[in-house]
Amino acid sequence: MNYMKLLFVVANLMLSSYSYATMVEVGHVIVINSNDDSISLIQPKTYKEIRRVYIGKGPHHLLPTPDNKHLIVGNTISNELVIIDPLNGKFIKRISKISDPYHIGFSPDGRYFVANGNRLNHVDIYRYKSLEFELIARIKLHYTPSHMAFDENNIVYITLQDSDRLVAIDVETRKTKWFASTGRSPAGVWITPDRKHVLVGNTSTDYVDVFLAVDGSHIKRIKTGKGAHNFLPVGDGRHVLISNRVENTISIIDQNKLRVVDQLKVPGGPDDMEMMQNGKELWVTSRWRNRVSVIDMKTRKLKYYIKVGRSPHGIYYHKHALRR
Repeated sequence: MNYMKLLFVVANLMLSSYSYATMVEVGHVIVINSNDDSISLIQPKTYKEIRRVYIGKGPHHLLPTPDNKHLIVGNTISNELVIIDPLNGKFIKRISKISDPYHIGFSPDGRYFVANGNRLNHVDIYRYKSLEFELIARIKLHYTPSHMAFDENNIVYITLQDSDRLVAIDVETRKTKWFASTGRSPAGVWITPDRKHVLVGNTSTDYVDVFLAVDGSHIKRIKTGKGAHNFLPVGDGRHVLISNRVENTISIIDQNKLRVVDQLKVPGGPDDMEMMQNGKELWVTSRWRNRVSVIDMKTRKLKYYIKVGRSPHGIYYHKHALRR
């Protein structure tokens, strides 16, 4: 091999190593395609789907483990959790006999894992440690446990989609604290940073209900848009987003004043969201158009859209904005 060829080989090796290191550092945006039983892996710098991987039957939501080392996908039909790498979506293991894990969450102290059995009308509480899940309680709730949110006292607030109610459960004692009536088809639920209020998006209405966390007293309604569905904090400790699936908008709510301060247009049935760490882009699953919409938060306009699988739902990126 002559000198020039040697330089060429070395340069290519260095470039390949750099590209691989950059890919690992950046990671992928991970999107669940509920009707395709798959996940899409998207390169965030090029806005391209890199690959699509079968994940199991009935995937809907995903969340990181308390140590952020793993990502969990709940498969409702195959009754399992799939553990993947949060950077590249690589399969790690399957955990079977997890009944109907539609919406899933960890208590703030990381000791408990909760799975809402949306199809089977129950909430399961597991003791959790290092990817080990021990079922310690099953609470029957009618009807259709949907979304959840925790406060710092290990109280989990769960919407009951087909009975138009919100329930507060102490995961330590496994006792119900209170029930409250909501608007029609409650889904997303959010606790304000001061821990005083619980916000509920009512998918069959155009508003968010606000309750006192301590006892479930109803405070007010915040009009957002038709199909008020799910929440995501902006990351500034002040504002939270809610997707309005029917109106094709996302409302920005001031959590101090409990009112809408801005509205974004997002076509295709906006559902779940992810805010990039620098706050410059909001990524949204558009369930009715089988794509992910990328919103420029400076201009408040659609920047890109990325075709994915059918009925994209949960979305996650490891370098996200603060969850507050």
